[in-house]
Amino acid sequence: MKKRSHACLLATTMASVFLLMVVLYGTISSQHPESSHFKHDYQLLGRPLFKLDISWPKYPELFGGNVYGVAVNHYAEVVYVAQRGDTVPKVLVFTTTGDFLMSWNTSTLEMPHGIFVADPESSNPTVWITDVGNGPYGHCIKQYSPSGNLLQVLGTPGTSGTRLNPLQFDQPAEVFVHSSGEIYIVDGDGGANNRLIKLSKDLEVLWVHGERGPGLAQLYIPHSVMVDSYQRVWVADRGNKRIQVFNAATGDWLATWGSCFTEDAPYSVRLTPDRKYMVVAQLNTNQVSLLEAPPVGAVGQCRVVSVIRLADDVKPHLVDVDQKTGSLYVAEIGAGQVQKYVPFHQGGGSFY
Repeated sequence: MKKRSHACLLATTMASVFLLMVVLYGTISSQHPESSHFKHDYQLLGRPLFKLDISWPKYPELFGGNVYGVAVNHYAEVVYVAQRGDTVPKVLVFTTTGDFLMSWNTSTLEMPHGIFVADPESSNPTVWITDVGNGPYGHCIKQYSPSGNLLQVLGTPGTSGTRLNPLQFDQPAEVFVHSSGEIYIVDGDGGANNRLIKLSKDLEVLWVHGERGPGLAQLYIPHSVMVDSYQRVWVADRGNKRIQVFNAATGDWLATWGSCFTEDAPYSVRLTPDRKYMVVAQLNTNQVSLLEAPPVGAVGQCRVVSVIRLADDVKPHLVDVDQKTGSLYVAEIGAGQVQKYVPFHQGGGSFY
């Protein structure tokens, strides 16, 4: 009888401990970022070109605001993330393997939008950020050191621009700095300006497209810009639901892609390092589309090759591509994170 009492007591105690462990585990699991705030669901449509790297970054809980932009220094293997929020650092810096390096606790940034790493393979790379804030530091394009020291400001801080002065911006969306030092700017993330501007490395205005409208070379909310190796300028003309292409040297209009964007506008435009695919984020349909990039010569018609369909309300905004590995980084406003996708054929080597 005594042995049976001890056995019953032991069984009851073990059951209580097990129940306590289940409760504790459930509480901890419900607090884990991946099970609540962060979203990793996605679906591949068409040709499978990229797969999600769920291990990047190693500490996703460091994201604390609305994530708007991402930029990669492929030479230094560093990723810069631009986010907004009253109590969060505006820039987080990670390695391409997911380690956290630093944050920029700078007061010179209000509402970062686009972010770009210039001259990454030099000994003196810089980080350019467009600021669409309405406060004393807004409506500007800012150049920083890799550690977050402000080096230069383009525009008039705190003053929204007019169409009369090319260097007075109104919610500038993105900047692209060519290896030549020439600067391409899309100015008009909802502001009065709807412009594509090319500056020399000495900040001389070389040419401007600044007429709002749906016609050829007209723009409405130009949102992203890049230059390919064939000296063509690609602009995500968001308000017109199209991509427009220009000659980088002269500014002449070359082509328009619109048939791929009947459901949602292109928010970003980037090129994979093999120059085969154009990477376009579409915020409202929660997807990243891979378009067939044309070789030198005629631009032709747009054709979607592959689609990464993200979970609802992820809201992919701007993207960047690692020019060494081909990895794709997606800044997501709704999910408040950056996700990394690696090429399917990447086995620890290069994209090629």
